[in-house]
Amino acid sequence: MLEIFQIPVLNDNYIYLITDAKSGKTACVDPALHDPVIEKLEELDKKLDFILNTHHHNDHVGANLQLQKRYKCEIVGNEKDKARIPGISIFVNEGDTFKLGDSECRVIEVSGHTLGHICYYFSKESLIFCGDTLFSLGCGRLFEGTPDVMVESLLKIRSLPNNTKVYCAHEYTLNNANFALSLEPKNNKLKKKIEQIKTRRSKGLSTIPSTLGEEKILNPFLRFDNDAFIKSVGLKKKSNVENFKVIREMKDNF
Repeated sequence: MLEIFQIPVLNDNYIYLITDAKSGKTACVDPALHDPVIEKLEELDKKLDFILNTHHHNDHVGANLQLQKRYKCEIVGNEKDKARIPGISIFVNEGDTFKLGDSECRVIEVSGHTLGHICYYFSKESLIFCGDTLFSLGCGRLFEGTPDVMVESLLKIRSLPNNTKVYCAHEYTLNNANFALSLEPKNNKLKKKIEQIKTRRSKGLSTIPSTLGEEKILNPFLRFDNDAFIKSVGLKKKSNVENFKVIREMKDNF
C-alpha cells in the first residue's frame, strides 16, 4: 500500500511524496524545489530514501542535488538520459521494475515531451506517475520527440486499466478542458467535467489524480484513432500520427 502526498509548488507544478506503508520507505517524484519537500518530510516525520525522476526538465529535477546531499538518498532515472539527470545513481530502462519497500512499479518509457521520459506504474495500487507525458485532458508539448513517438507513448499509457489513477505533474486541467470543449462544444460530459473542475479550483483543490478511464473518454489526445471523434472535430480520416499532429498543433495555438 502506498501513501501519497501532493505538494503544489511554483505556478502549477505538483511534487509527490510516496511512502510504502509497510516499510516506511519514502520517495519523492520530480522535486522542483527542495524546501517544500523538506517541510513536508518533517511534518510527516519521514526521511527521504529515493527520488524518482520522470525527465530532465529543471521543474522536475531542480532539487535533486540539495535533497541528495541532505538525505543521502538514491536518485532513479532513465539510463538513456543519465547525462541530464542530476545526481542519478540508479539507472532504469523500459520494462524494468523498481521496489519502494514492498511496493513495486514498472518503468515505462514514454518519450515525446522529451527523449528519455519515463513513467512509474504501480499496478497493484493502480496508479501511474506520468510526469509531463499525459495530463488530465491533455498531453505534453513535443519539445524533443516527434508525433509518431508521442503516439506510441500515449498508446502505452492508454493500454493500462481504466481504474488507473493518473498522477501528472501539472495543474493544467481547466485550460485543457476548455480546449477539448472547443473541439466538441456539444459534449455534455465535458461541460459537466468543466463545472467540476471550476468548483474544485475555486476551493483551492487539486484536480489530480484523474482516472485513465475518464481520460480515454474525454482527453482528445487519447482519441486520435476514434472515428466518431475525428469526424466530429472536422478532421479527415488519416493515420493516428497525422490526426494526433493536427490536434497537438491546434492545442499549441489555442
